[in-house]
Amino acid sequence: MYKLIIRPILFRFDPEKIHHFVFNSIKNIFKIPGAKFIASKIHTLENPKLEKELFGLTFKNPVGLAAGFDKDAKLFNELSAFGFGFIEIGTLTPLPQEGNPKKRMFRVADDSGLINRMGFNNGGVKEAVERLKKNNSGILIGGNIGKNKVTPNEEAVNDYEICFNELHPYVDYFVVNVSSPNTPNLRDLQDKKPLTEILLKLKNLNAEKDIQRPILLKIAPDLTDSQLDDIIDIVADTKIEGIIATNTTISRENLNTSVDKVAEIGNGGLSGKPVGKRSTEVIRYLSTKSNKAFPIVGVGGIHSPEDALEKINAGADLVQVYTGFVYEGPNMVRKINKAILKRVDA
Repeated sequence: MYKLIIRPILFRFDPEKIHHFVFNSIKNIFKIPGAKFIASKIHTLENPKLEKELFGLTFKNPVGLAAGFDKDAKLFNELSAFGFGFIEIGTLTPLPQEGNPKKRMFRVADDSGLINRMGFNNGGVKEAVERLKKNNSGILIGGNIGKNKVTPNEEAVNDYEICFNELHPYVDYFVVNVSSPNTPNLRDLQDKKPLTEILLKLKNLNAEKDIQRPILLKIAPDLTDSQLDDIIDIVADTKIEGIIATNTTISRENLNTSVDKVAEIGNGGLSGKPVGKRSTEVIRYLSTKSNKAFPIVGVGGIHSPEDALEKINAGADLVQVYTGFVYEGPNMVRKINKAILKRVDA
């Protein structure tokens, strides 16, 4: 029903506008008594064999919603009924910011992908915290944190510190985002020295808390092998808990979409099927080269159960979806979990 009827209608409209329309629609539908219960019954597959123990947390299943979908923690309670094992909010910054000028999200339907240059648009971490205080979802929540556009890289560590302290009581794990291509010079923070400084600062802050939250790093798919080697070293040096691989790509290679249309869209991070292969390559490289020294969350190009299993076979312990969720619909989560369960039972 989703792909035959709902998606063709939704795809007639601007991607960012329809995103907000869907959010409001889900909010209103879930105000109807019993709506969340029914949605959960339809989309959730519960089985102890799907549970995953990682960095001190118990995930009900290994399929999560990636950051960027619920940036401001506005819909996580409702989204928890769609079968996810965890939901990642953000990217959040210390101060509210508008992000880049619109239009800034584009479909490349011939490639089952999205190109976005949102630019960390969000209402600021304090606003999100007020919503998280009302969390009754029972689902694990990750906090994806970044820096404000106006903050120079030399002072970026302060922005990550602010977000970390504000969110710490209300999320189950953290993700340090230095890999979005849509904030000027942000990816420079993936270099060994500044990245190590940020992660060590957060690890030290974490050690001072009554409860320590796992800290993960989200990396770009465009890193070279030598840069990935640096990432492995950084994980060992800072003792962070894991890696999320990968963010969106700046590559435009091997697209079915016309060159003219891609040029017309312009800059931005490409997600969906076009990034799938590279994401899997990064996962496999990190897993093999590190000898599985740390957990990896695989994200990028997951549009089917087969895509998810490919990530897991490459070394991912958990997987996340975003663009695939948009293209394939909410039933995809249950299908992936069903395939994972079948693999466990095999």
